Amino acid sequence: MSKIINSLTFSAPIPVDGRHRAEELRREQATQAKSEQVYLNTLSVSFVNYYLRCMGFETDLNQSDSWNIIQQTLMDVADLSLKNLGLLECRPVLSDAEFVYVPPEVQSNRIGYVAVQISKSFREAKLLGFIKQVETDLLPINQLQPLDNLLEYLEELSQFKLAKVAENSLNLNHNLVQLRQWLENIFEADWQEIETLFDNQRANPNWSLRGANDSFVSRGKLIDLGKTRTIQSVILVVGFILERKQEIDIIVEVHPLWGEIYLPPNLQLMVLDFEGREGKSIMEAQTRSTNKNIQLQFSGEVGERFSIKLVLGNISVIESFLI
Repeated sequence: MSKIINSLTFSAPIPVDGRHRAEELRREQATQAKSEQVYLNTLSVSFVNYYLRCMGFETDLNQSDSWNIIQQTLMDVADLSLKNLGLLECRPVLSDAEFVYVPPEVQSNRIGYVAVQISKSFREAKLLGFIKQVETDLLPINQLQPLDNLLEYLEELSQFKLAKVAENSLNLNHNLVQLRQWLENIFEADWQEIETLFDNQRANPNWSLRGANDSFVSRGKLIDLGKTRTIQSVILVVGFILERKQEIDIIVEVHPLWGEIYLPPNLQLMVLDFEGREGKSIMEAQTRSTNKNIQLQFSGEVGERFSIKLVLGNISVIESFLI
């Protein structure tokens, strides 16, 4: 396959599968004008998809409106979805055109616009250049930036997205309760000693894991669940023991605030696997009308993450942990 790549343009045959898809979508249209529009749009998207994949960018045609027969029929759209980056509009132009037509409906929600010159045979195409934003329906071709700028721009956008993902991951890790650090007497500020959270008239939690093992560690935290009658907060207590080098047994309890005898009814305690802040519940317990506490017990391996979720009415609180 012959092709020309330089800093200004890119020329090559349009991929066969792209031509077939364009033909399929064209046949589904009701008018000649719409058939031609959809045909050119699909050829353009296919060609840009081929080019960017050659340049190492991940694309997803199935996430592009232009690859959807309903969206193509309803709109004048030639978008290409780039994984984790956004939508790139691929506007077709004919060989003698001086302007690129950009319909108002696609002048927003795009990371950029590429002009694709379709040959008279509809078998070859040339990328003329790109622009980040448009504010007019008719964009002069001589205002386009060269393709080198497109590649640099997409690479910068990729790096920015990766940096944001890393930043979000770092922030999430900062919010994780580090259970292994508890073994070294390093505790997050809002996780307090059990004795400070329970009044002197009430015994500490009766830990079934503790036994005579001195390596048992526990801490508690006040959890605000909003005002339900007279109860505003509960005490969440987490304790664990390192049974083996890579595995710990964990126990989670919820107690009423001092001065209260029972937990509020219909309070849910859940353990979630770690799939973000809304993971899947793997076990749960719920209070009735006269529960003095509720408890869950499970095991985990070093390096695993999990979350504890408390739900009361329309209020929920999630605490995330790293073993």
